[in-house]
Amino acid sequence: MRIATAQYQSNMNQSLTLNQERLSKLTQQMASGKRIGVPSDDPVDSVRVSRLQREEAAIGQYRNNIASIKIRLSKNEGYLGSMVNDIAAGRDQLVWALDGSNTTADLQAMVSPLEALRDSLLFSANSVDQEGRYVFSGTNTATAPMAYDAAAPAGARYSYAGNVNEQRVVVGNGLTQVANDNVKGMEQLLNRLDATIAALGSASLNVNAPATRAVLEANLAGFDDALELVSSKIAVIGGKQNILDTLDANHGNVSLSNQMAITDIGQLDMGLAATELNGYSTALQATYKAYGRIGTLSLFSAL
Repeated sequence: MRIATAQYQSNMNQSLTLNQERLSKLTQQMASGKRIGVPSDDPVDSVRVSRLQREEAAIGQYRNNIASIKIRLSKNEGYLGSMVNDIAAGRDQLVWALDGSNTTADLQAMVSPLEALRDSLLFSANSVDQEGRYVFSGTNTATAPMAYDAAAPAGARYSYAGNVNEQRVVVGNGLTQVANDNVKGMEQLLNRLDATIAALGSASLNVNAPATRAVLEANLAGFDDALELVSSKIAVIGGKQNILDTLDANHGNVSLSNQMAITDIGQLDMGLAATELNGYSTALQATYKAYGRIGTLSLFSAL
């Protein structure tokens, strides 16, 4: 059977081209260590890898959100812990003030430490983060939570100017966590403390007057209420941190599983690739030799 020269050359060129392309492809895969360079290398596994990579990206964002929330919660816990210390110290001061053996001078001497305590509580309630946003204003972070009206009478100068709205952050598939907080209710303690300071600083202070003792007792109750308010918030923050730690650990496990699956699916089998590379290289060399040998033959060579 005769084969036309043009047909023969076309077949040989096609064979050489295919072998060279395959050699080049195998070389690139071995250099990168990846079996799938473009989707056409393996459409099914390419889709699987793409889905795993999307899931891995989402998990990475969840873990970043969790880390950010944990930092905020830790700082908030520190501010609230400072309030607890101040409230406990103020409560002790009020218990002492209600001791019937105190003189007028004793009670008046308490004004200065109570003023320092009030200012410390106000400062903690109006804490700001590194970006200058108020941390205890709910979602109204541009406004100080504790507003002060100097024109109002003692006992009514402080008010809560924030809100109690929640800022929820996505921390998992269908899961959110509240990242902000508020100190609504602290204004009541500040007003009662302000009224106590005004009463004790009065020139007409009467230690045993029912009105004086009523102010002190109301302030003592205010400290108890505030202590319960702040302590419950600290407990809630602790619970949130435990939940976030568990979620982060779960995300880490899923991420590790995804990464192993991506590696298993997309990683090149070096042993098999080396065998194929050697086979294609041998075939290419043989094709070149055959092409060169046959090219020297003619119809007269057999005569």
